[in-house]
Amino acid sequence: MTNAISRGRGLIAVMILIVVCSGVVQGYLTPLLPVVGAHVGLGGVGQNNLYLLSQIAFTVLTPLLSRWGDMWGHRRLLLVAVTMVAAGSLLIAARPTAATLAVGMVLQSAVVGFFPLLAGILRSRSPEHGRIGMSVLVGALLLSIGTGGFVAGTLSDQHALAGLWTAVPFGALAVAAAIALPASTAPRAGRFNLAAALLLTCGLGVLMLGLTEGDSWGWTSAPSLLAAVAAVVLLAAWALVEQRSSHPLVDLRMLRDPRLAAVSAHTFCVAFGAIGFLGANAVYLGTEPDGDGFGLGLGAQAISLVSLAMVAVGFVGSTMTPWLARLIGDRAVLAAGGCAGAAGFLSLVLFHSSVPQYLAGALVVGLATGMFEAATRTLSVEVVDEADTALSVGVNEMALSLGAAIGAAVIGALWSSHTTAQGAVTGTGYQWAWAACAAVALGGAAVALFFRSPSAAPEAALDPAGRTA
Repeated sequence: MTNAISRGRGLIAVMILIVVCSGVVQGYLTPLLPVVGAHVGLGGVGQNNLYLLSQIAFTVLTPLLSRWGDMWGHRRLLLVAVTMVAAGSLLIAARPTAATLAVGMVLQSAVVGFFPLLAGILRSRSPEHGRIGMSVLVGALLLSIGTGGFVAGTLSDQHALAGLWTAVPFGALAVAAAIALPASTAPRAGRFNLAAALLLTCGLGVLMLGLTEGDSWGWTSAPSLLAAVAAVVLLAAWALVEQRSSHPLVDLRMLRDPRLAAVSAHTFCVAFGAIGFLGANAVYLGTEPDGDGFGLGLGAQAISLVSLAMVAVGFVGSTMTPWLARLIGDRAVLAAGGCAGAAGFLSLVLFHSSVPQYLAGALVVGLATGMFEAATRTLSVEVVDEADTALSVGVNEMALSLGAAIGAAVIGALWSSHTTAQGAVTGTGYQWAWAACAAVALGGAAVALFFRSPSAAPEAALDPAGRTA
């Protein structure tokens, strides 16, 4: 038993190195967007669209990496993913332009495969550490997001583009850690569904294009209506192909399980605001105040400190989630996370004209982020058989990426509808965006009420340290 505990803890320790890379990559560009955007000629809407592009890549890469991991081995695909992330980070740092930022951020989006692939390894190699391991990994992710942003912001204050090198050493470290991990023992099977991959990629791309350009085209114009129809047709065709395939890219039949369906819907709703708003958060913090008190005019380091505070609170939310689940149940934890997200965004709608006011709402959003990320990733593992672990986590990660992408697109559309003659976002645009995030998060809390806990969780008898009782 002692050896098993030691092996499990050592496995989690190596995984933490990879998750830290993921966090740094997801956090270091946020405080740099205003400075780097100005350097490459991108305004606030352009910066949000750059973030949107990465979210589209997140959504597409999630099922690809998860499925390939099930087919060819979780460790092998994890090594591919971390190599993509390392290459993207180096490209952005070595030659920052609008084009290399776009390409680099797409490569960095391979971080979305880390959790499904790590979950497959963890469950097959150390299932008794599943709950505590997942909460620790999510906590490490959130802390490293904030720390990466702070380091990048500090470097950027010394030299505008120096912060772009923040992720490069962490990418190299993640590659070494992936090599050191053992392969999972889960069985490998299936074939890659190319038709489904193409339909999903095109459908999501057209959907995001319509949301991004709808305001400039006109929401009832022929291009907007054509984009909407094309997106519906492509995604409907994708769903039909998946349902008829014996080797689906994303097994939509898994969503017939009401537990996984509820977890995925909750993930989508909370991620819509909590993750989709991250790019907008940096833009608002870095924008000079207007006559109505919108914008805080912070520098890169100050923006990174706000982000660090948010993820520090998120770390608390993540690490207390297993304890809360034992105390009040998984369904109540999910509902509480959705309500916290809604409360945080409503606070931003009402109070936003000073850093303390803004921080009060942002910290509540950070708490909700930690709670929902830990809870949903844990539950998406527990509600399926071991052979479906990576695919189930991949479905949940796809819901997270899709929620974040659509959230970022909706925020961008609301901003585009409310800009000044100089192209700056008006106060009304910010308030509509925060209100939309609050409404969808509240919907996530409502969806959580439909969740029913598994009859027996794999780690139901673990103490807080991860030992069997």
